[in-house]
Amino acid sequence: MRGVSKRRQNVPPPLPAPPPPPSLKPKPIEQKPSTPQICSTETNTDSFSPWRICSRLISILKYLILILVIPPFLNYASLQREGPLLQPQEGQLIDVGLGQKLYLSCIGKGQPVVVFDAPTGMSSDVWLSIQKDVSLVTQACIYDRAGLGFSKKAFQNEETRPDKPWAQSTTGRMVDDLHGLVMEAKLQSPLILVGSELGTLNARFYAHIHNWEVSDLVLIDPIPEELFMEDVWLQYWYNELILHHQIRQFSAAIGLNRMLLITGLLQPAMTGENISKEFVMRQKYLLSNPAHLSTAVDEHFFINESISQVRDISHFKPLSSTTSVTVITGDHYDEQLPDSLNKVVFQFQQQFIAQNYPSVKWIRIKETDRRMIYRKPSDVAKHLKKLINKKRVKQESQ
Repeated sequence: MRGVSKRRQNVPPPLPAPPPPPSLKPKPIEQKPSTPQICSTETNTDSFSPWRICSRLISILKYLILILVIPPFLNYASLQREGPLLQPQEGQLIDVGLGQKLYLSCIGKGQPVVVFDAPTGMSSDVWLSIQKDVSLVTQACIYDRAGLGFSKKAFQNEETRPDKPWAQSTTGRMVDDLHGLVMEAKLQSPLILVGSELGTLNARFYAHIHNWEVSDLVLIDPIPEELFMEDVWLQYWYNELILHHQIRQFSAAIGLNRMLLITGLLQPAMTGENISKEFVMRQKYLLSNPAHLSTAVDEHFFINESISQVRDISHFKPLSSTTSVTVITGDHYDEQLPDSLNKVVFQFQQQFIAQNYPSVKWIRIKETDRRMIYRKPSDVAKHLKKLINKKRVKQESQ
């Protein structure tokens, strides 16, 4: 319709769109410097990851602890069990005073009584074959010095023992202990004292101090006193021989010696005629015993002091003219020493015998060296029995 006009409706303009809200950006987290972790708790397949390295280190430490703790513990427990079982039944422990107990074994009957003193750092086992042979004609006694074999060393304060002026593991103290043993065991004197190496120093010292108790000295491979004034010998003794014994002692303390004996990589040194199974077992026991090996080290270390004590007593109190002296040596060099050292030993041994015992009876056993007492015991026992029979004939004729 023409007259009717359409009204334009007043529509308000559209409102502008609101601005978009500001974007919420997260604040950056401040990262603290990370400390390196040796052992991460997160597993990682990388073979060089910290977790794998740590795991391997822990495994190695476990094995080290087992190696360092278990063998010594087992060795100690075994020694406690084996000691009473391996001690010979014919022997006994005798208290020689102030708790010091020495092992003594006497077999046979008759007089004169023969007492054997072992080489440096060795137990009385070295005399077993000779003792058995000599016991057929008289009473034969072997013993272990303090700390060796089945004799225990009494650890006491030296300052509280005015009756013991000599240091442990020296000849003076050994002779004091031996005299106490002779008295406590009531061995009839006069005795025949038989010593080898360090045992010869002890036998000589005993005969000078207690001369009325000793009728005869038998010195097997005696130690020449002047030998320890030679630099070449001192270097061998202190730098090689003692070091060898120290290593063996440490090896026994950590249980290594027992493991080597079980695997056959270590064997007892003493071999010879008629070696029994019990003898071998006792030698293995002693090789595993750090206390025994510690005393062996001490006896070697204090040898110069022992020699000085014997030299002093020899000057202060000469040997009785009624005491006979017999020297027994081998005619072979020591196979474990170089020829240069063997020649030095032989030279000073000859000088020692000529100067100290010019009228001595010197017996040389063929085809043997200083180890004759356990490699050729029958030859040594033969000469000892001759000496005993000769002495009996002389006593009967008087």
